[in-house]
Amino acid sequence: MLETLTKGFRTAKQKLSGEAEITEESIHEAIRDIRISLLEADVEFGVVNQFIAAVTDKAVGEVVKTRVKAKDGTLKATPADHFIRICQKELEDLMGPVDTSLDLTSKGPTAIMMVGLQGSGKTTTVGKLARLLKTTQNRKPMLVAADVYRPAAVDQLMVLGRKLDIPVFSLAGLSPPELCKTAFDQARAVGRDVVIFDTAGRLAIDEPLMAELEAIKELTDPRHVLYVCDAMAGQDAVKTAVEFDRRLDVDGVILTKLDGDARGGAALSIKQVTGKPIKFVGTGEGMDRLEEFRPEGMATRILGMGDIVGLMQDFEKVVDEEKAEEDAKKLLRGRFNFNDFLEQLQTVQKMGPLQEVMEKMPFFGDLIPEGTVIDDRELVRIEAIINSMTRAERENPDLLNDSRVERIATGSGRSVKQVKELLERFAMARQVMGELGKATGLMGKIPGMKGMAAARQMKKMGGMPGMALPGMGGPATGGGGGGRKVDKKKIKQRRKKKKDARKKARKKKKR
Repeated sequence: MLETLTKGFRTAKQKLSGEAEITEESIHEAIRDIRISLLEADVEFGVVNQFIAAVTDKAVGEVVKTRVKAKDGTLKATPADHFIRICQKELEDLMGPVDTSLDLTSKGPTAIMMVGLQGSGKTTTVGKLARLLKTTQNRKPMLVAADVYRPAAVDQLMVLGRKLDIPVFSLAGLSPPELCKTAFDQARAVGRDVVIFDTAGRLAIDEPLMAELEAIKELTDPRHVLYVCDAMAGQDAVKTAVEFDRRLDVDGVILTKLDGDARGGAALSIKQVTGKPIKFVGTGEGMDRLEEFRPEGMATRILGMGDIVGLMQDFEKVVDEEKAEEDAKKLLRGRFNFNDFLEQLQTVQKMGPLQEVMEKMPFFGDLIPEGTVIDDRELVRIEAIINSMTRAERENPDLLNDSRVERIATGSGRSVKQVKELLERFAMARQVMGELGKATGLMGKIPGMKGMAAARQMKKMGGMPGMALPGMGGPATGGGGGGRKVDKKKIKQRRKKKKDARKKARKKKKR
């Protein structure tokens, strides 16, 4: 996801590293890399030129302060950092300002009309939006199967309605405009306060389709017309949005399939070209995978800096705050076992696809090799290993000797080597987290690990040891556990130094 865009900005930052100041010469190569990545991501040509001009204008000749005062002390800043900050601000301006609100009436039903091309994920998004309104705003939605030309679309909406416990209106023999008008009147009669029309799409825009949608709008007077945009379609989706807006006066956009091979062109272009805000983004097929669009979060992810706010929002949805604080304290003291680890593993699984969770983590771009694909199935394999342990072994990992490891490997269907690798990473992560707690003084300052101090400290100590996945030591790739390589020699040297220091201290006491 967004890898094409991220690659260009990462390369640009690397080329400016070591520069004492930002000059026209030093910035030329960096800007070239960004331009190429934007075009490869299918960002609209005019938007690319506008963005490049704005960044160049603000970066060249700028005096860079090498030390910046912050609340927690003085931080060092480099021209490369300053350049990326300019890029971040321009990306946010390109995609914002954002307006994620929906104007829902308090009396009578509010009509929301969903439009877009066939295959853009419109029907699934109708279900997601209905669920969001039902769970977060206590609304009573009704779905309308207005795509009468595709029986599969009607059936799909019926299935989603049953799954979400939301009524679906469908009536054979009526034209889509009549169907939507009848559904709206029915919603008023039965006390449903939001009516969402799942309208027909085509493979491309044609006159009969647009005339039909205009007729639906005229008959039902919807409060919102939302264009559902396939993020993988790039510039084509933007051009289509312009035409839908011209004919229907669209007032917002929902980006779908951002979890796929989305290059990001639509996200960067559509607001600038149409002037209409991106209201929501959809990731994955799950009905809970629709979230409000945040330009700042998207910008930092494009720049490879993660999205700590988005990560915390996902975390808060699935975790009790008091328990999270208690678990974090335990982690930072290095006092956790495989039962705690399994709980955290299950929590992360609830937060969504692991690739997406990891991309929201700060410094993800710096720590994960380019092209790494994180395989969610690895979490299932790790869970199988832990479930093959006895209760005593899970509570006290130090009990695990060679014979026990062999039994666990047989029970989980994994090799002895893979079980040992997990134990090794678990032990190392426990030690790192314990040292992190001492080094940063974070006790009682969770959740979110206050600011980013912990994330920075983890980076210094050799990477993010699995966020809430203390045993993984890095991303799970499709191979045998994957992740960041551990320098065992350095760890042994560090342990030896500590051991020697303790011996000296004991000898001093005896004297």
